[in-house]
Amino acid sequence: MKQTRPFILSASRRTDIPGFYTDWFMAQIKNGVFKVKHPFTKKERQIRVSPDLVHSIVFWSKNYEYFLKTKTGEKLASSGYRFYFNFTINSESSILEPGLPALDKRCEQLAQIADRFGPETIAWRFDPVCFYQDKKQGPEKSNLKHFPLIAQTVSSLGVKKCVTSFFDWCAKIDSRIKRLYKEKDLYLKFIDPPLEKKITVIRNMAKNLKSLGIKLHLCCEKDIFRALPPSSGIQQNACIDGTLLQSLFGPSCTLAKDFGQRAPKGCQCTKSVDIGSYDDHPCLHNCLFCYARPSVDTR
Repeated sequence: MKQTRPFILSASRRTDIPGFYTDWFMAQIKNGVFKVKHPFTKKERQIRVSPDLVHSIVFWSKNYEYFLKTKTGEKLASSGYRFYFNFTINSESSILEPGLPALDKRCEQLAQIADRFGPETIAWRFDPVCFYQDKKQGPEKSNLKHFPLIAQTVSSLGVKKCVTSFFDWCAKIDSRIKRLYKEKDLYLKFIDPPLEKKITVIRNMAKNLKSLGIKLHLCCEKDIFRALPPSSGIQQNACIDGTLLQSLFGPSCTLAKDFGQRAPKGCQCTKSVDIGSYDDHPCLHNCLFCYARPSVDTR
């Protein structure tokens, strides 16, 4: 495929590359080519990469431990690459996100990234907000428990952006819940709150964040965004934001909208090339709500 202008590389919406596939990623960078498989047609294409072809790299992860330990960012920077971090840090939960390090360890990783590469290169994702029952006829719970604590840490490091959305059901999640019940005798039922409750939750989150100098952005939550007053200060998010990346790393990348994403739900992302694979890169975090392909689904 002929590439005529620098493009944004996404690594990756489909799996946690910094968490589990850093060595593979760096090997492809060294080779100068990624073989990218279409998630549905499975058709493969080659994407050439070099600092002059790639405007910037957007990393997505819940665990940057290995990435930091191996100084991958420094190696990329010394080669001329520029990058941005989407870092999901949710409340600690052994049921919802069983494969993650402890919360304090993840916050330490955030501090290292902010120190090494600058807080302006980070978006903190508290995503998704989940409501659920873990007992039949039991009380409704949520994963918001540690949100204020994480927000304070994020603010102290100078990170100014928080991204959130609400849990979205998909059929594969039911099979994971059934397996959870069968293998561990654990019950869980996700609850989809009414719009009014979601709006209240979002406004409360935004109020907390505003006091800490952090702005809240909504990912693919168009209905909630439309119901908010303009004075709320809450914005629709572009997880891959060409305008922001240009302000950080200079002009030249496209600002075209990526209509291949969930545009009807409010996705504002700029076009990018995602190099992850659902088939080849299952995620070992095994998050219960994940829309991708956790390794537990391959058993």
